[in-house]
Amino acid sequence: MKTTPQVVFGGSTREFSSSSSDKMENSMKTAHDFLGFVNASPTPFHAVESAKKRLVAAGFKEIKERYDWASTCKPGGKYWLTRNGSTILAFAIGMKWKPGNPIAMIGAHTDSPTLRIKPISKSQSEGYMQVGVETYGGGLWHSWFDRDLSVAGRAMIRTDDGKFVQKLVKIDRPILRIPNLAIHLDRQDPFTFSKETQLLPIAGMVAEELKRQGIDAEYKDEARDVEDSQMRFMPLKGLTERHHPYLVSLIASHASVQPEEVVDFEMILYDTQKACIGGLHDELMFGQRFDNLGMSFCSTMGLIRSVESPSALKDESSIRLISLFDDEEVGSMTAQGAFSNLLPAIVRRLSVLPSANKNASEMFSTAYEQTVATSFLISADMAHAMNPNFAGKYESHHRPEMNKGTVIKVNAQARYTTNAPGLALIQEVARRRGVPLQLFVVSNDSPCGSTIGPMLAAAMGTRTLDLGNPQLAMHSIRETAGTHDVEHAINLFESFFEHFSELEAKIMVD
Repeated sequence: MKTTPQVVFGGSTREFSSSSSDKMENSMKTAHDFLGFVNASPTPFHAVESAKKRLVAAGFKEIKERYDWASTCKPGGKYWLTRNGSTILAFAIGMKWKPGNPIAMIGAHTDSPTLRIKPISKSQSEGYMQVGVETYGGGLWHSWFDRDLSVAGRAMIRTDDGKFVQKLVKIDRPILRIPNLAIHLDRQDPFTFSKETQLLPIAGMVAEELKRQGIDAEYKDEARDVEDSQMRFMPLKGLTERHHPYLVSLIASHASVQPEEVVDFEMILYDTQKACIGGLHDELMFGQRFDNLGMSFCSTMGLIRSVESPSALKDESSIRLISLFDDEEVGSMTAQGAFSNLLPAIVRRLSVLPSANKNASEMFSTAYEQTVATSFLISADMAHAMNPNFAGKYESHHRPEMNKGTVIKVNAQARYTTNAPGLALIQEVARRRGVPLQLFVVSNDSPCGSTIGPMLAAAMGTRTLDLGNPQLAMHSIRETAGTHDVEHAINLFESFFEHFSELEAKIMVD
């Protein structure tokens, strides 16, 4: 007997229209797909590439900001674009679209706290080769000690015809490590350290590098680059002067080019241990960068699933859009961040796209203002699950649990954007798909983080709500999340896209 889908805050009651075993099987399959996404995406550049592959496979076509869209973007079409290679935006246009109609939007981010290789990273001390790094974002840096680390990112390559192209690099083996100090040598409690001098990875031994270069360590302190007297002028020191030569060679090798073809690079450190399923009943996921690859993956898949059917856009009057931004962890104030003009500029261009009938009476002069007034943005960023070892840090009535559904985030200081009209919308969206929801409010005695939601809501004047899946150890190098919450969020986002056009007209708040 089929039952009616319900949504209950806290996830204590759920009814589904299909069998529990089918739901469990789908949930596990989705979780494994997500972990594959995470393992393939050690950097924002790779995350964009991973999202791009899924979009292309679903029939989305590439467009570019620098070109005119009037003859390209049509009702019924599905498109994607990137900025800086680290931010990606995708959208699908309803067949009944008209200028000034609403846009259903989900925003997430591709970056996570990490360590980034400095422009001049070459360092050595006490016989060790070391690599200079700088902190990116607010990481739990003590969790980076004694991990098997490698590097990934993008390299800019000079081609034979004088062009400069980007190539992604991911070195799939441990080459770096930040060693702890033995407890016998320092019994400090709590553990403190200098992020400048004691968060410095070791890459190997100087003696071994000298042997590799054919230099006798007994007579030479370090390898010296031999410069060709006829070499052309270089504004900066060469890469092998600024970085360990073998590191440059490894990067070039993984980019399938020669070291001299590498002009420069942006590389970050990542943990080579794969994200995986865990827990006694496979109900947990252990891994890295869940904040915020979790919501990047779910929003991408929610959009893709919402347009899988050939008739999905037939009666759609809105545009369905996702935007996965870079640089959220450092404030978003970059060309590829949420504080940039990217989303407002794209929305402005989309708001004036003509309908399929190209009616001459269509009004374009106020189309943008009409679109932002009727659109809705979900700011999707991972949320805090209840940590049983630190229960006193949580507000007593708002303690999200993993695998109990997506968390709606509320804050009276407007660190999150959720309000009553948004709650009405998201509850109805969840009810129609049987997705459980939870609520989170930070304790008055604790600080509260923020998201891209407030800045985008202020910039565009669009109704916005903050939510995300619950996780433990946010900003650690190894985080924990619920296996079944991945499917919960994808179902929620798919329902949002499918039902927004109908529900938007029913929320009578101006």
